Amino acid sequence: MPRIDELLCFPVKGCGPVVLAESGIGPAGLHHDRSFMVVDADGVFRSQRDTPQLAVIRPEITAAGRRLRLWTPGGGSAEIVVRTVGERCRVELLGTAYTGLDQGDEVARWLSAVVGAPSRLVRVPPDHARRTDGHTQGTTGYADSSAVLVASRASLIDLARRMAERGRTPVPISRFRPNIVLADDREPYAEDRMRALAVGEAELGYAKPAIRCAVTTVDQATGVKTGPEPLATLAGYRRAERGGVAFGAKFAVTVPGKVSVGDEVTVTAWGPAEI
Repeated sequence: MPRIDELLCFPVKGCGPVVLAESGIGPAGLHHDRSFMVVDADGVFRSQRDTPQLAVIRPEITAAGRRLRLWTPGGGSAEIVVRTVGERCRVELLGTAYTGLDQGDEVARWLSAVVGAPSRLVRVPPDHARRTDGHTQGTTGYADSSAVLVASRASLIDLARRMAERGRTPVPISRFRPNIVLADDREPYAEDRMRALAVGEAELGYAKPAIRCAVTTVDQATGVKTGPEPLATLAGYRRAERGGVAFGAKFAVTVPGKVSVGDEVTVTAWGPAEI
């Protein structure tokens, strides 16, 4: 039976993770996950696809979510009291319009200096009502799609072996920015077939494969693009039915609850892999 090996929350979309020992999972995923987003002057989201420097920004958020601190190694910091009320601004994520609560000029100036282009920070409003698609529908904040991304150590071990056979340097799990890492080295890509999970006090329903993009080519410690890997290796054996290459799986939250590192993960339903 697999267990949770790591829990990772990404309060600011595209920025670094907060490593957790335990967390609540609500309908939109781990508490505070992708609840903030960096946007350009036109309100369009910034991603490591075009702004890899986001990777070096480290967030710290209070348990109640009232204060947020952003910092970079050797690059100073910015701290705000989180705004949860006020006038909404228009933002755009993957071509779809949503609304956000702007977090003010001070953090905007700091972010603009870090990424080298005009930027602002927004938060999902309390009435954010986004629906996600897939086998199990749900909701999320500013994630690309679905609330929870799951990947296993077994999958990473298999990818590392294949990369080594090609003379390529294996990549860490951080390249894939998962929320839940499973400590299961028996069956690579078992997460492809998991359709329903009991995780701690929570339950998750499979949505779809996690289709990978150029973010996986960014060194998460330095914010520098490193070349075609791991996409080049994944393209040789992990092409999904719907197009693209897959690593990990996306899930919606069907029953909220608390999860902790070390919790057993019980698969209550299986299905066919979609790759």
